[in-house]
Amino acid sequence: MTDGRRPPQPERIEEHPFVETPAQPPHSGVDLLARTVGRLRAEESTRALIELAKGILVERLGCGPAEAARHLRLLADSSRLPLPELAADIVNQAAGDLVAQVAEPTGEQTTAPTGEQTTAPTGERAADPATRATAVRLRAAECAALAADDTGAVARVLLDQAAAPLGATAVAVWAAHADGTLTLAGHAGFTEGEAARWHHVPPGVGTLAQQALTGRRTLWFPALGDRGGDTSTATVGRGAPATSGARAVLPAGPGDRLLGVLEIAWPDARPPLTPQLRRQLEALADLCGHTLDAGFDPADPAAGPGTGLPDLLGGLLDPAMVLRPVYGADRRIADFRIESTNEPFVDPVGRPPGRLRGLGLLEAYPLAATEGGLFDRAARTLATGEPYRADAVRLRMLLDDVPLAVEAHIGMSRLGDAVLLTWRIPGEETRLAHLLQHAQRLGRIGGFEENLVSGAVSWNAQLYALYGLPPTAAPVPVARLRSRAHPDDAVAIGRFLRTVLHHGQEGAATFRLLRGDGVVRHVRVVAEPVLGEGGRPVGVRGAYQDVSAQHWTEVALAATRDRLADTEQESADRHRLALQLQQAIMPPTAPPVDAAGLRVAVRYRPAEKGHRIGGDWYDAVLLPTGQVLLAVGDVAGHGIAAATGMVVLRNALRGLAATGAGPGQLLGWLNAVAHHLTEHVTATAVCGLYDPETRTLRWARAGHLPPVLVRAGAAEALPLPKGVLLGAVAEAEYEERRLVLDDDDTLLLYTDGLIERRDRSVQQSIARLLATAAGAEDDLEEYLDRLLTHSNADTDDDTCLIGVRLRQRPS
Repeated sequence: MTDGRRPPQPERIEEHPFVETPAQPPHSGVDLLARTVGRLRAEESTRALIELAKGILVERLGCGPAEAARHLRLLADSSRLPLPELAADIVNQAAGDLVAQVAEPTGEQTTAPTGEQTTAPTGERAADPATRATAVRLRAAECAALAADDTGAVARVLLDQAAAPLGATAVAVWAAHADGTLTLAGHAGFTEGEAARWHHVPPGVGTLAQQALTGRRTLWFPALGDRGGDTSTATVGRGAPATSGARAVLPAGPGDRLLGVLEIAWPDARPPLTPQLRRQLEALADLCGHTLDAGFDPADPAAGPGTGLPDLLGGLLDPAMVLRPVYGADRRIADFRIESTNEPFVDPVGRPPGRLRGLGLLEAYPLAATEGGLFDRAARTLATGEPYRADAVRLRMLLDDVPLAVEAHIGMSRLGDAVLLTWRIPGEETRLAHLLQHAQRLGRIGGFEENLVSGAVSWNAQLYALYGLPPTAAPVPVARLRSRAHPDDAVAIGRFLRTVLHHGQEGAATFRLLRGDGVVRHVRVVAEPVLGEGGRPVGVRGAYQDVSAQHWTEVALAATRDRLADTEQESADRHRLALQLQQAIMPPTAPPVDAAGLRVAVRYRPAEKGHRIGGDWYDAVLLPTGQVLLAVGDVAGHGIAAATGMVVLRNALRGLAATGAGPGQLLGWLNAVAHHLTEHVTATAVCGLYDPETRTLRWARAGHLPPVLVRAGAAEALPLPKGVLLGAVAEAEYEERRLVLDDDDTLLLYTDGLIERRDRSVQQSIARLLATAAGAEDDLEEYLDRLLTHSNADTDDDTCLIGVRLRQRPS
């Protein structure tokens, strides 16, 4: 492409205005003469349209031509329509074809002078001048095209009377042949030189006409332009200024039969077509299809079977039949009639060929035609001319109403206006040969046979490919195997040759094959001798197999094992380090803290699976201010990262608590540490400061579970203050709550490993904990052990549990 733009793509037709281009005033005597000739032709087409309407009235009213003409004039006067417009409406109502759908007239019943009922075009749509003009123009063009002598005249009629009023400047009518060839059957608006250059288009070029024919759909290009060497928009007149604008390409043919293509060119770019004008163009394409069908030349190579059909069928080795389409009332293919069969044809269910001739395909083979797709494929082949071939198609047939499945090789091609169907049901020997061939191909196996007396060597195609040699090259004898092998494999090859050629026994060897193109393949050869008189080898036969993939797979597996062993060792080292770090900071049991009137006991339960070392942590320490710091937290994740994050947060909290700040401020600072000074650590935590003077606990939380207060044997979860988890945002504020403790109150701080279950919600798990925690024992250590024992968590996570009990004041 020379302009750097994408080639125009066919669009689906949308709702956009399409302005008809008015005829230009003449600028010379030649223009005036051309316009005069065009006007005379249009008048002749209009007269033909009026005569056609008269004929319809003659048939409907049962009157003569003169009476029909008088009746037509009366209808025109009563409806106040010009005679051509009324004639077009009458033909549309009688035809009900695509042209009638374009016009879409509405009407009401009127009474003719003869007393007969007929329809006078009235109503809003009939009063639309554009609609009436369209109806007249298309019907007049149809009459002129049907009266034309050849397809070239049809193209001129379509351009002058139908396409030019839409602003188009050229029309091409392509005829499609059975082999995919297109010929320019008629044209108007293109230069003779351009038409001669595009007179014959071979199959597979990919022109716009071939694209529309293969896809069986309308193509619309708003701006075709000159696309240089781009073949995706190759077509007649592409680079000419007068025809390089918009382009419409429509398949042409009656019903399901596609006999050609109609192509219309504009000089400038156009918006997408409206549905109304799309129907106009499709009506013109349908008219082209009828003219191509009517003007079919039997001398054309694409013509019908003709008299050479018996000779053609007789020369085929495969069983074959000729299928002739049978059209229904809607002009679509209803079935294919079996017209003839050749001598090799054998019915799979045992019927003689004479009983099949004249039957429909759907009648003779209902399951194969419908479920097996033979009918649809035959219809497509007939419509597009595209041959079809498939191996190993499974077809179902009926034998005395019992389904019978057969496997066949199917071939179809268009033969004029019929379809030639060939099918071959392979025998057992053929099937086994195909299986062996596929097995050799999939297994990369090449077979050979060698006559040791004459020196003749035979290879199959797979062995030539394995050696990287063309099929015309001389095969390599077994005795010269060393010349194609790696020198390091000479000993193994020598042992193989002695076993087969001298000892007359079966042998095998694996070696590196050095090909002439520099490629090295790992090959395994297996051979057996053919023994003659006296038990001496007179021949060798065997096979080579390419085992390169297996060899490199083994090499890759060995390397993977080594890497896996290194990874496992590294993982074990990391796990041991994380476990040592966790146990050093968080021992499973810690000595109880007894200070400031509080008794604090701790339980830490690691995960059952050693690789799930987590980041749960706790702290209970007497601060220089006389207050007691109580904290518990849970770092997200497992492994060394979680363990190191836990150490950072625990130590940071201890240092920050020495400042005397409250728990809300401490969590705010700890959030900044988690967000800025760690590797993306996130965690939940509860932080509390107990003042022994006032017996008040100030506490705050960062996304953690609520503490549990056990008072007078009843357990309740404390109301949660606001606070997001640590490290989630750069800055956060944490709400504080206060709790005044009474004598013998017990406060529980814990992580989710104590209660979390996969089959219940957090609220349900907390409710179960409250039921278990009610009625605290006198001994705090035993009380915590009981809570751990009755925990039914199933997430296999670490668990931290802190119990804080306020001793009674001495009396």
